[in-house]
Amino acid sequence: MAADPHNVVRLILPRSASGRPDEIYSGAAAALRDWLDQHILVPDRVPGLYVYEQAAAGSAAAAGRNGHRDAGPGGERHGILQRGLIGALRLVPPDAGIVLPHEDVVPGPVTGRRQLMEATQANLEPIFLLYDGSPPGAATRLVEVVATARKPLLEALTPDGVRHRLWALTDLAEIAAVAADLAPRRALIADGHHRYAAYLQLQAGRRDAGDGDGPWDYGLALLVDSAAYPPQIGAIHRVIPGLAPAAAVDLAKGSFCVRPLAGGTGDLPAALRALDQAAAGGGVAFLVAGGGEAHLLSEPDPVQLEAAMPPGRSPRWRGLAASVLQELLMTRVWGIHDDERSVRIVHHDAAMAIRAADEVPGGTAVICTALSAADVYAVAANGGRVPRKSTSFGPKPQTGLVIRTFAQG
Repeated sequence: MAADPHNVVRLILPRSASGRPDEIYSGAAAALRDWLDQHILVPDRVPGLYVYEQAAAGSAAAAGRNGHRDAGPGGERHGILQRGLIGALRLVPPDAGIVLPHEDVVPGPVTGRRQLMEATQANLEPIFLLYDGSPPGAATRLVEVVATARKPLLEALTPDGVRHRLWALTDLAEIAAVAADLAPRRALIADGHHRYAAYLQLQAGRRDAGDGDGPWDYGLALLVDSAAYPPQIGAIHRVIPGLAPAAAVDLAKGSFCVRPLAGGTGDLPAALRALDQAAAGGGVAFLVAGGGEAHLLSEPDPVQLEAAMPPGRSPRWRGLAASVLQELLMTRVWGIHDDERSVRIVHHDAAMAIRAADEVPGGTAVICTALSAADVYAVAANGGRVPRKSTSFGPKPQTGLVIRTFAQG
């Protein structure tokens, strides 16, 4: 809010000047109208799709066409190169098997996002979708040509060191080629489950009101070919207040192979290397850390693991490290329900998770490995959902570069 009077956060996370909740969304709508009237935001004159590129230091040379490379000890990643297409995605119900969610949604946030869209009559930011474009089709080939041979519409460098470039595709033949290529494919929701659900909720409301076809039949989305640009999937760690590390380790010994790491948390890179080695080849492993000590948990007991798993889950779901964490370690061994009240979530940064555990009485950090894109795809394609807070796809599209208003959409 303080950074700039026209920062997009004033639209996507609005606040009411009077403190009245019913004025929050109307305030965002008024701000959007003002910015359009003042030409702070200017609609493009011609409809189009947009090629969008995100690149960080060393990515073009070091990463080539792959979406990520090196990761630091704390979980930071370097060498990003991701390209995709931003456009209006025709909405389909989840059971159509075309747009695949992999996480459950909570009703409250869905309602809030729908109300914001209703008030502003706009999609203020794109959701993030991945599709398998192999063998490369017209969409992927066009993205490559545009990003390497044409002058961008805009270019910006954000404080995180990522360069963002955007190109408009307005040629009707190119747009038709993209549409034909993407039409038979399926896409995974990498980020934006609540917004996609809000898209559908908004569409259903207009249908119930007797409205016909309209801009509410589409939602703004970034689509990335994951074969050309493999996504980053960051690990998501847990911090458990009130569970002392020594107690956590003792309880786990009956269900896991537990090994103390000599360097403890004082040598975090070595501990993370041990974790990666234990999880290599599809193994399940975690670090339990706190108070300077670190223990590696691996090789969960198969009998206890089978007993801990809920019925009706696919073998792929049962084999996820996130499922073992939720069902066996957290629920069965420690007796802790993995929810927002009992467990703190820390994205990517293992060092931050350990510091957070050490700052609370008797806190324990559980350092996890990232799920693979193949596992997430497989679970979603089977109609399943991965356990809560187990995926963090990136890089996510930068908010504020492309907005879709219903008046133009």
